[in-house]
Amino acid sequence: MKHIQLILIALVCLTSGIVKAQQTPPKREFRGAWIQAVNGQWKGIDRTTMQAELTRELNALKADGINAILFQCRVEGDALYASSLEPWSRYLTGQQGTPPDPYWDPLQWMVEQCHARGMELHAWINPFRAKTKGTTEMSIMHYAVRHPERCFQYEDLLIFDPGLPENRYFICEIAKDIVNRYDVDGLHIDDYFYPYPVAGATIHDEVSYAIYGQGRDPGNWRRENVNTFIRELRDAVRSEKPWVKFGVSPFGIYRNQRSWVGGSATNGLQNYDDLYADVLKWIDEGWVDYTIPQLYWEIGHNKADYYTLIRWWSENAHARPLYIGQDVERTVNATDLQNPSLNQMAAKYALQRGLPGINGSCQWYARAVADDTGGYGTALRALYHRTPTLQPSMPWIDKKAPGKPRKLEMVLTEDGYVLFWTAPKAKTEMDEARQYVVYRFAQGERVNLDNTEAIVTITPQTFLPLPYSNGLQKWTYVVTALDRLHNESKGAKKTVKL
Repeated sequence: MKHIQLILIALVCLTSGIVKAQQTPPKREFRGAWIQAVNGQWKGIDRTTMQAELTRELNALKADGINAILFQCRVEGDALYASSLEPWSRYLTGQQGTPPDPYWDPLQWMVEQCHARGMELHAWINPFRAKTKGTTEMSIMHYAVRHPERCFQYEDLLIFDPGLPENRYFICEIAKDIVNRYDVDGLHIDDYFYPYPVAGATIHDEVSYAIYGQGRDPGNWRRENVNTFIRELRDAVRSEKPWVKFGVSPFGIYRNQRSWVGGSATNGLQNYDDLYADVLKWIDEGWVDYTIPQLYWEIGHNKADYYTLIRWWSENAHARPLYIGQDVERTVNATDLQNPSLNQMAAKYALQRGLPGINGSCQWYARAVADDTGGYGTALRALYHRTPTLQPSMPWIDKKAPGKPRKLEMVLTEDGYVLFWTAPKAKTEMDEARQYVVYRFAQGERVNLDNTEAIVTITPQTFLPLPYSNGLQKWTYVVTALDRLHNESKGAKKTVKL
């Protein structure tokens, strides 16, 4: 059945008018997946079991071409890592403030595991949520317990008031602590700023408004609070390590046309009006390094049509790299509008790859991909992610390429022929080679580093075992170096007989 699905997907790709990129995957593309804690999947699980499951998922995701993991390490003012500022999360140990036993640090472990597989690790935090509905007991170490006057209740949630500068400062200190102590590649936040509206519920920020509102329109004042926070958080990340990316994953609708003429032809909750999140301003001002709108709906949805929304984001939000948040389960459970025998994965990837300004996607959620729900992981592996890819470039952070690899040689070892090279020299950490791209070209084939089909691997290692046949076939190998921002060096070239 899985093979039939892949054949059908390939046929759709060949006949679609927009999907030229489906046949040749791009050389640079963000291919992320979210690993969440908020659903309680890790709560109370022992270290061995959790590590075994994460290992299984990471191995499958690597094989499926995923090159970045967004790991949720702060759910509600807590920590799935060793923190002196906030208590251990109940989503890890079952009780807030209780350390894991046997002891371990999930964030540190994930950084090491992802980097060993050549994947990026982005630390995902929820900034303003202090307590979720199911939390009945809070640690005395929790910020909201120590400073209850800085929070407001909203239905069953407790929220750090974004209108208070001391709250914004504290969250920035959390981010700085993570970036300083862990070798993360990114700091990622999700879509919870002011709370999602509930009918009849009131945001009780009267105290902070009385101090700082200065008679302004409450909505504009709240938006400015979030704007200030985004700018401050970006600055906090940059102050610790200038190469760490800062990204946000907002709700999928910025504004509806009924609220603003420039909005999308949709009819749902809005970032700008309901969550006080002016996402386009963050992008246009350069306060975020990437954006992943959560376009979780199906094509043809009556209120939030995926087709309408992805085109809107493509047209309006490309001043910074734009990645599309894809819902795996909804995608494979929705029927293609043009071909009822297919799900909507092929059509969604046709749009993602065919529209301008879109630089990749992120899968909600990682386990659904690793479990190959609806053949989604198989399709990534066999079609959409069949070639390795570099991360999108971010020249506003750094655009200087590292030096090229040195001393490229083929060596006969007891395990066979191996291609070895030496890291280029570097004056600063930003210049250091972190990974290498290995290309392979047949005899007579033009050496073209834009040919993604020629990429053999992207690896943190400085060697690669070579496939030996009869020693009569000539191959040209080219190895380039990548720095932390995936700036690519010139290539070192070696022709060998295998």
